[in-house]
Amino acid sequence: MKWRKLGRIYCLENVADWAVSHCANPFPEHLQDDVFRIYFSCRDAENRSSITCLDFDVVKYEIISHPSVQVLGPGDPGLFDDSGCSIGCIVNMPGNKKYLYYMGWCLSVVVPWRNTNGLAICENDRNEYVKYSTRPIMGLTEEDLYTISYPAILKVGDTYKMWYGSNLKWGKAKESMNHVIKYAESRDGIHWDTSNHVCIKGKDESEYAFARFSVLHEDGIYKIWYSYRGQKYRIGYAESKDGLEWERMDDLVGIDVSDEGWDSEMIEYPAVFDHKGKRYMLYCGNEFGKTGFGMAELVQK
Repeated sequence: MKWRKLGRIYCLENVADWAVSHCANPFPEHLQDDVFRIYFSCRDAENRSSITCLDFDVVKYEIISHPSVQVLGPGDPGLFDDSGCSIGCIVNMPGNKKYLYYMGWCLSVVVPWRNTNGLAICENDRNEYVKYSTRPIMGLTEEDLYTISYPAILKVGDTYKMWYGSNLKWGKAKESMNHVIKYAESRDGIHWDTSNHVCIKGKDESEYAFARFSVLHEDGIYKIWYSYRGQKYRIGYAESKDGLEWERMDDLVGIDVSDEGWDSEMIEYPAVFDHKGKRYMLYCGNEFGKTGFGMAELVQK
């Protein structure tokens, strides 16, 4: 596998009071022709995340419309997403509905945060999303005690399959977490059955976190791209026959940091998609997306 970087698409700076910096977790939605709506998570001056979007022509490689709308913002004080919401993915549902799955940030005292996964629903053509509930659709349980994150969802047959992040332990420092990727299933996209099955874990103690997963199913093989980190984020890759047991193939991912520039220190938050016979990857650069996001094209499988 080899990816050719096409360049940075966008870097957000002081667009609104809710959008001061960062372009994290870009997610593509095809609109028409070569135009995609790219959703991403931005931050305000207090570091709270919101979700916004821009429209982008992937062939002309130009922005059609810039971010102006807060698609989803932090919840009220005391709710599970009062410290922000970061986009996981969007799934097209029956009845011309769209489900936007997101991670709700909830900062804590003894540990850095206790996050859970929420849902917002769009039922019109104006791209207006309404939160499904003031509670998460996936909360903390005996199986997921500490924090959960970044849902990536794929429909296979009649089943919605989710891969999400979960901590096996937690502490005062971010580096004290033992973060893994787990699996859940649903028939309706709202009620989820977790299995407590660990799909992917760190190679050693220095690798303590995973973030933002992108999953495809083709030719009978599940393929996942993800962010993993020790000191700095990198993009990894794994394959599975059943979506449960995965073989990590990070050495084959074919994309890494650049020698200089906006993605020279860190590369993370991949979103892989196909268009007109080509495969693309959206990804973020330094400082967790503070320097923006760009795109790469797969040139060798």
